[in-house]
Amino acid sequence: MANPSPNISNPSNPIYSRYRFVIAALIIAGHMTVGLNVFAVSPLLPMAIDDYGINRTTAGLLVALPLMVTAAIGLPCGILVARIGLHRSFVIGWAALALVSLSGFAPNIITLLLLRSGIGLGFAFIITGTGPLLMQWFRPKEIVMMNAFTTAALSLGIALSVGTSAPLATVMDWQMALTIFAIPGAAGLVAWTLLNRSTDCATITGRGISLLEVGTVLRNRSIMLLLIADAGILVQYTAFTGWLPTFYNEHRGISLSQAGFITGILPFVGVFAVLAGGAVALRVTSPRPLFVASGLLAGVGGLGAFLMPELGLIYPSVVLLSIGSWLYVPTLLTLPIQMHGMTPERVAVVWGSFLTFSGFAMFISPILVGAFRDISSSFFPGLAVCAIASWSLLIAGFLLPINVNETTTRTAHSTSD
Repeated sequence: MANPSPNISNPSNPIYSRYRFVIAALIIAGHMTVGLNVFAVSPLLPMAIDDYGINRTTAGLLVALPLMVTAAIGLPCGILVARIGLHRSFVIGWAALALVSLSGFAPNIITLLLLRSGIGLGFAFIITGTGPLLMQWFRPKEIVMMNAFTTAALSLGIALSVGTSAPLATVMDWQMALTIFAIPGAAGLVAWTLLNRSTDCATITGRGISLLEVGTVLRNRSIMLLLIADAGILVQYTAFTGWLPTFYNEHRGISLSQAGFITGILPFVGVFAVLAGGAVALRVTSPRPLFVASGLLAGVGGLGAFLMPELGLIYPSVVLLSIGSWLYVPTLLTLPIQMHGMTPERVAVVWGSFLTFSGFAMFISPILVGAFRDISSSFFPGLAVCAIASWSLLIAGFLLPINVNETTTRTAHSTSD
């Protein structure tokens, strides 16, 4: 891997002290809590359709709305984090997730949608603040593995909620099952308030970041390719995570519990795939082969996940899809940190941009699949469109510069004043 930028660390913080393990635990818990909530409703969509008397397009909003909120505020969060500081950013994120615990008391679909939008707010603030926080507390090689651990925690949270929400709904109201997954948000808010030691940092470096500098960072060719690659993969991943349980139930005659279990393989296998991706990232000199391999696996696995007619072929397809969708993520998150000239403010902007670009893609995809289903009475057209989008990762892998982690992000001094 390329030598890290000298701007990575903020010497005002107790960097590399043992307390960084406490910070690591808090960061990992935040990602897992986001994962527990973002797709928990997916296996429960048929129940929501029946209880509220809504069509599939509207039901898709239960999955898509949090992602739309994340997309809408992702890039602004990247700018805002530099202004309000990391402590306040994480407080806002944890508090938003805690509010979702009121889902069990939602009287109608509108109230539930509003509550679930809190997931998007928490997602944006916690994920965007993570990059700068890692730069303050961890060594460069530790940052790579922390990106793997946090992404694995996010994936594990998704796996747990997608795999267990339908069984939980058999012993309690399905809305109350959503409350169960949000309770850790309240615990996390208390833990962060008591244990975080970054409260002396009102801002990341004290100056924030200008809009002109934001534009300069985002015009970087490598950053643009990374944004497109991630968005394409997440179009497929979100659509499949949101609708495969219903698709398998309606088109393959599989029970909702088993369909939820199959879909839960996506994030569960992803836990191991992302850890493997972190280990590989420490040993490769160029990220291109990793991106190409991930794109190929995700593309082939995605097609098989809905085209294969039998369980014996569905399971390996879903496994391939999961590996391809997660293997590249630690490298994706680490590359902006390693590029020359990147500061914590700029990393927050790039990570926020990931949320905005990918968030809009993720917002559209479940609604698109639901709309195609309502119009054509089939899930195949919508799933096929989303599967095609995933090949962007493979294409980006070929187009990335060989030494992308040495890319310079130049900004005139006047833009940083």
